[in-house]
Amino acid sequence: MNDTLEPNHEPRHGPEGEALIPRATNGTVPPALRSRGESGLNLKPSGRMASAAPAEPRAPGQAEPGALVENPVFVCRDVNVFYGAKQALKNVSVDVAPRQVLAMIGPSGCGKSTFLRCLNRMNDTIPGARVTGSIALDGEDIHAPTLDAVQLRARVGMVFQKPNPFPKSIYDNVAYGPRIHGLTRSRAQLDDVVCSSLTRAGLWDEVKDRLKSPGTGLSGGQQQRLCIARTIAVQPEVILMDEPCSALDPVATARIEDLIDELREQYAIVIVTHSMQQAARVSQRTAYFHLGELIEVGDTDRVFTNPRHRLTEDYITGRFG
Repeated sequence: MNDTLEPNHEPRHGPEGEALIPRATNGTVPPALRSRGESGLNLKPSGRMASAAPAEPRAPGQAEPGALVENPVFVCRDVNVFYGAKQALKNVSVDVAPRQVLAMIGPSGCGKSTFLRCLNRMNDTIPGARVTGSIALDGEDIHAPTLDAVQLRARVGMVFQKPNPFPKSIYDNVAYGPRIHGLTRSRAQLDDVVCSSLTRAGLWDEVKDRLKSPGTGLSGGQQQRLCIARTIAVQPEVILMDEPCSALDPVATARIEDLIDELREQYAIVIVTHSMQQAARVSQRTAYFHLGELIEVGDTDRVFTNPRHRLTEDYITGRFG
């Protein structure tokens, strides 16, 4: 079989239009994904797994090739996280680009969500957690004493794995952030913010006639879009998403993925996902984590079709994880 991958390739689509495996225009499957089944699932290859070569060690302050971007929103250098005596994250250096989606993939417990929580200091709320290294948002150290964590979390919003609407009405869920941050001066302005946020979240047409109904009464997918509307209502610069579709059905997942693609035109988005198909669909850059280390980061097409590290290839081909 010819292993050469043409520069231009397109994803193969399943029966419902879901992109499963990037496929070269000449019809060959990239070597990194050849062990996948025709269904696109992570099928374990038969036989004994070959041992993966370790990633090359990098000196402190040296970023992984592909980690740097022009005009970054976030600049992270040598980020380490400790929970008590246990080190959960080791010397992670990566930039977050504006108006792009950075997908973070890797096995459970590899440090993806830990790193995501570093970006808006959510780890501050965990007893015994300690973060070292440098994380700068628009050139400003997010751990500077002069930077209020509450204001940081308004600039860097977060959408969690499980939808968590407040026990309030749909309207009040979205209006909560603008109210406490003083972003509006009148009820008319607040109405406009609620309407525009729900519209951008793709939820307005479904809830415009029941804004006083409880947000908890919506379906799972609607609740997650409500949480996204609540996040963008305070005009953040960055949106963090921690497995936002893991609790949703395929239809709701598709709606969220379409929404992510629309939102990236205005925001930088960092998403943690266990679905490599989802990472391939929604992101422009992908970062692979393993045992607390950032192994590889780069353009999503390149990472999935021509990974530089054996660990990355073993993970995306289903040999482990």
